Amino acid sequence: MLAAVVAVASSPLFAQGTEAGLPARAGMPPPSDVRDMETVVVTGAQPGPGLWRVRREDGHTLYILGTQSPLPADITWRAEEVREVLAEAGAALGPPGVKVGADIGFFRGLTLAPSAFRAMRNPDGAKLESLLPPDLYVRWAALKQRYIGRDRGIERKRPIIAVYQLYRAALERNGLREGGIIGPVIAEALKARAMEVAPTVLDLKIDDPGAALSAFRRETLRPEDLDCVRATLDIIENNLPRIAARANAWAVGDLETLRSMPDARAQVSACLSAWTSSETARGLGMADIEAKVSAAWLSTVEAAMTEHPVVFASVPLNSLLSADGQLSALRARGYTVIAPDEVDPAESAPGDTAGGGLKP
Repeated sequence: MLAAVVAVASSPLFAQGTEAGLPARAGMPPPSDVRDMETVVVTGAQPGPGLWRVRREDGHTLYILGTQSPLPADITWRAEEVREVLAEAGAALGPPGVKVGADIGFFRGLTLAPSAFRAMRNPDGAKLESLLPPDLYVRWAALKQRYIGRDRGIERKRPIIAVYQLYRAALERNGLREGGIIGPVIAEALKARAMEVAPTVLDLKIDDPGAALSAFRRETLRPEDLDCVRATLDIIENNLPRIAARANAWAVGDLETLRSMPDARAQVSACLSAWTSSETARGLGMADIEAKVSAAWLSTVEAAMTEHPVVFASVPLNSLLSADGQLSALRARGYTVIAPDEVDPAESAPGDTAGGGLKP
């Protein structure tokens, strides 16, 4: 399905901070105790950051967890505050994003699987060596040898897909992982109440998935693809220590450090542009996608807060803290926003709090 291709554009690399379970890949070198970067990642039980509180005039409160990806691979998230909120929440909302799908049956999906696999490859079976500028390919080849090893198949994949696989391999080699830490804790807490995470994503339907896959396969290399490859190689070569420091700060709940770090989204905007500017993406309604995603999230949040006194949500931390992010949008709509390290002047006295003991 086209979703196999779209997954690259909506992956944690391109939407820093989302949480998803990602399987190990064939062709990866075995785990090693050697670390390529200077920053040592934390291990063991860690608290993570506190929750933002967003309150309506009637006292209904949204508790937001700012998520981070990647995270240290060997931590256990304690999540006491999150479990306390989820025990009383009337709704638990998933992160903002895009879902691309089609209303087709299982067997029809199987018939499209080979087309989706081919769509991940370069047109006419071209190799990266013939597509990338020489200087860029030299950098790619050196990093591929270092983090992936001998995997000839990756050389025929589209540049933005191949470079994302390289990024994931570099993270794993350096003790970082995407997914598998935050999501399972939330799912376990909700399972005890027979609840599930409610999606907030923008749902884009494909009328003809076969035609969409064919259109994507025909698309050739564009300057935006090269910008994405270059930006991602820059991250792997120069910024892994900073990525690890950010992961550590989230794990130990160091909000001050997280706020002081540069907006990581700026590093990967080239990759988002590479996807959303493609003919296939524009045909799916990807134009002005960030505004559409934000509107879908806000609409779901406001409906949930109207219905329930306590609502939980998770949002990528970079997006949450940005000048045009979710917190700013909620403030603009008149909500009171209290950060985890702020004291709410309107907070009730002990024993008089809303939400069964939660801070309102």
